[in-house]
Amino acid sequence: METNANDRLIWVDIFDNEIGQGEKMITHVEEHLHRAFSVFLVYDNKMFIQRRNLEKYHSGGLWANACCSHPRSGELLGDAIQRRMEDELGIPQGSCYPEELFGFTYYARYDGLSEYEYDHVFLSDYHGPIVPNADEMMDSKWIELDELQRQLQEHPENFSAWFLIAAPKVLAIIKNRTE
Repeated sequence: METNANDRLIWVDIFDNEIGQGEKMITHVEEHLHRAFSVFLVYDNKMFIQRRNLEKYHSGGLWANACCSHPRSGELLGDAIQRRMEDELGIPQGSCYPEELFGFTYYARYDGLSEYEYDHVFLSDYHGPIVPNADEMMDSKWIELDELQRQLQEHPENFSAWFLIAAPKVLAIIKNRTE
């Protein structure tokens, strides 16, 4: 089931300790810091990225990581990741287990809404089938890591705010692991 505006998100402090909960749209309008996650998929020196559907409530048309969302109140982070990978990417639950790399906090404003998130960043080496959900993304592709690095440097305006923060760190981790 897809995340919707009535889902209750987990409000956190700057250390990711739960301090409350609230409906998704209220959370974004009232600028509550809340728990989120971003999943990066790589395989054979390439990263899977998606271009967000223009109908998304923010960042439509921008490139981002394979999957991102929020755990619902009472939902474990790992369960939320499995749910959203199936919803967004068609990856069956239990067939991919991303590893948590780091977390960070970011804030961005979008026409009366905000994203103020404590974002948990996950990575998986994945080479199974992906069936993109058109409600979530308008385009997707596997991009060579060197090309992605070049695009981030030369055209940051094409990427979502959280991707610009997380992707360089993920690329550095991948590079360190392969050296």
